Amino acid sequence: MIVILAEKPDQARKLASPFPHTKGNGFLSIQSCKEFPNGATVTWAIGHLVELKEPEEYRPEWKKWDLATLPIIPGQFEYKVSKDKAKQFQTVKKLLKEADEIIIATDPAREGENIARLLILMAGCSKKRIKRFWTSSLTENAIRKGFAELKDGKETIHLFHEAQARQIADWLVGMNASRLYTLLLQQKGIRDVFSVGRVQTPVLKLIYDRQKEIEQFRPEPFYELEGQFTVKNGTYRGKLNKRFSSLDELYETVRPDITKEQQTYQAVIKSVRISEKRTPAPKLHSLSTLQSKLNRTKKFSPTKVLELVQSLYEKGYVSYPRTDSQYITEEEYTYLQKHVDQYQQCLGIHVPIRSLQPSKRYVNPEKVSDHYAIIPTEKVPDTKAFETFSSDEKEVYYEILKSALAMFMTDYVYDETVIITSVGKQEFVTKGRTEKEMGWRALYQNEKDEESEGEQVAILPEVKEGESAKADISVKQGMTQPPKPYTQGQLITLMKTAGKYVEDQEMKEALNQVEGLGTEATRAAIIDTLIQRRLIEVKKNQVFVTKKGEILCEAVKGTILSKPEMTAKWELFLQEIGKGNRSKEVFIEQAKKLCYALIQQASQDVERIDAKQALEEIKKENTIAPCPRCQKGYIVDRKTFYGCTEYANGCKQTFPKSILGKNITKTHVKQLCEKGKTNKIKGFKGKKTFDAYLTLQKGEIQFTFQ
Repeated sequence: MIVILAEKPDQARKLASPFPHTKGNGFLSIQSCKEFPNGATVTWAIGHLVELKEPEEYRPEWKKWDLATLPIIPGQFEYKVSKDKAKQFQTVKKLLKEADEIIIATDPAREGENIARLLILMAGCSKKRIKRFWTSSLTENAIRKGFAELKDGKETIHLFHEAQARQIADWLVGMNASRLYTLLLQQKGIRDVFSVGRVQTPVLKLIYDRQKEIEQFRPEPFYELEGQFTVKNGTYRGKLNKRFSSLDELYETVRPDITKEQQTYQAVIKSVRISEKRTPAPKLHSLSTLQSKLNRTKKFSPTKVLELVQSLYEKGYVSYPRTDSQYITEEEYTYLQKHVDQYQQCLGIHVPIRSLQPSKRYVNPEKVSDHYAIIPTEKVPDTKAFETFSSDEKEVYYEILKSALAMFMTDYVYDETVIITSVGKQEFVTKGRTEKEMGWRALYQNEKDEESEGEQVAILPEVKEGESAKADISVKQGMTQPPKPYTQGQLITLMKTAGKYVEDQEMKEALNQVEGLGTEATRAAIIDTLIQRRLIEVKKNQVFVTKKGEILCEAVKGTILSKPEMTAKWELFLQEIGKGNRSKEVFIEQAKKLCYALIQQASQDVERIDAKQALEEIKKENTIAPCPRCQKGYIVDRKTFYGCTEYANGCKQTFPKSILGKNITKTHVKQLCEKGKTNKIKGFKGKKTFDAYLTLQKGEIQFTFQ
């Protein structure tokens, strides 16, 4: 009996779909067919069915958070079945016990390997014959091909060892460092739980550093000299390519050609240079570039992009999403080429195709390891199928389609014109561009071009070298601007390019080699974790460190936990484990040593924090509004409801978190406290759905319909 182990129910259904099959309770039965003469059974995990045990499951005294019990290091790490998934585990275990051969068909990556191997381990079936199904696409053809070309399980076992090493080391660091810093900060009166992690903490520190840079920025005035030039065929503007810190410095530099007293001058066209520029289509998408692009253009969060592209992958319309590659092989190029017309029809756009010959900019087998770039599959949705897509799924699919189609199109071609206009010895520069051939940019006409933003794109008048011009000179005053907070999409790029923030050359190279902090599969989850643990918050897509996050950054400042270097070293080591070149046991021992080192260093790091000021700032940040009942306290989030800080002194003012199926947000509570009334809230669920305002009358919430 063959048992095929999938990661999720949807994936299992997809794997069984090319073959005749029936549905069972927690599994699918594939009937006898060419690929499976004796049939097969497809069953599934529900994500991580098996997880590491909690500290108290090793020793009861580890349940209490106590500095005296640190570091928490079990003699041997043990796993358990997640309580809420126990029923499915029993189904999987029974089937694995009956199997003669197990085919692992979870996602083709480190975590997919981990999910399957832990299930097999917990079922006591590790010694059975194991094969590995490995494909980056879930179309019918790809599934059939994948089952025809199964790998031996021994080829991918090292990925399991890599995943185990990462999982155990992250458990050690997270469990010990979180307790350590929480308890030390609580000793200083800061009553909160602080989450610390190998990857999340260096990412938090990078965001904090940008925030500090913005806070400490002091704007300074600057002055620029501009000219409006009138020639026979029209007018244009130019600028002296230099900024000055004062008017005196400006006029001292340009004297005697230009003076403060005079505005109009005779000028001459010193040079006119017109050069043709060609921009090839962007590279294909990795998960990070797709997340960054859709956050910039659609304001989708990185997690939302991953969920949407995973859904499209499971439906068979796009290739495997958690890829760090932006290249494909000749095989993928060939099927994309065959479907160019269908892809264009799907987009409702018809553009000229340059060439059907592959370019190394996109097609490079040497730069494709386990997974190629995210591209559409040969399964193109017809009108009926497309109607089943959500509007957000359509946006993601369009972007992936465009990136694949752009590869076949001509370059974007434009003439760049640079005019140098002289007033005496002072040279004013004018730049403009004239589009000649839209090429691949015809696919992106509604999007802003980041490269040319701020450039003069208007057509310039025709001028000749040596031609005279009338110059109207003016001074433009401005203020230097601070850097902007990161957006969620920029955070993904920040994690990927963390190497540029490291001074040590060896570590810089290491971070670049592992492509920064986290992996394609984990970066979105890292951002979510920081948000959920109230270390960062997102406002209008921009990311800010909370007061709680700032305290943690100050506490870990200078430690290895705050620096990207440690993650670079760890990821390099993990990659070597995945290749079978290094030992997971050695890696785990290094993590244990780090825990001991942190305990020795942390006390003095926390000592420098000004607890009184930190407490005031946290209190201020966490309050929603002054209490309308007692007038002394403040309304705060109490997790299951909103309540007054003067509760212990008798104030009973509270607000629920939901009313008739509608979430009551902090904004609603603030409006009730400060104005006595909310804006209209739509969708209350009574006997019928209705819209209403909420009002506060004598501390009680009432519905109002006007």
